[in-house]
Amino acid sequence: MSDSELCLQEIGKRIMDRRKKLGLTQEALAEKGDVTTQFVSYAESGKRAMRPENLLKISSALEVSADYLLTGEIIDKDLLILSDKLRKLTPSQVRTVEAIIDECNNLFNQK
Repeated sequence: MSDSELCLQEIGKRIMDRRKKLGLTQEALAEKGDVTTQFVSYAESGKRAMRPENLLKISSALEVSADYLLTGEIIDKDLLILSDKLRKLTPSQVRTVEAIIDECNNLFNQK
C-alpha cells in the first residue's frame, strides 16, 4: 500500500470516527456538508481523494479543522485566536503575557 493510500485511509477513519462521535449517519453528514452520501462513503473508506473545497465542507460539518482531518492533530479555535493575537505583540509584551499566564496557572493550581 502506498503512502498516499495509507494517508487517505487515515483521513477516512478520522472522518468516520468523528461522524460517529457526533451521532451522525453518513446521510446526515452528507446533507450537513452539502455532499453526496456516496462521497462520504468513499471518503470514509479512503478510496477517493477529496478536493480542498470538499475537505472544508466535511470538516465544517464535523465541527473540526481541516488540519485535524489531515493530520489527526486537534487545533483548538481558541488557541488559534490567542496565537494570532500573540503574533501581533512585541517580544517584551509576549513575555509579559506569559508571566501573567504563569501566575494564573499558579493561582488555579492552589485551589
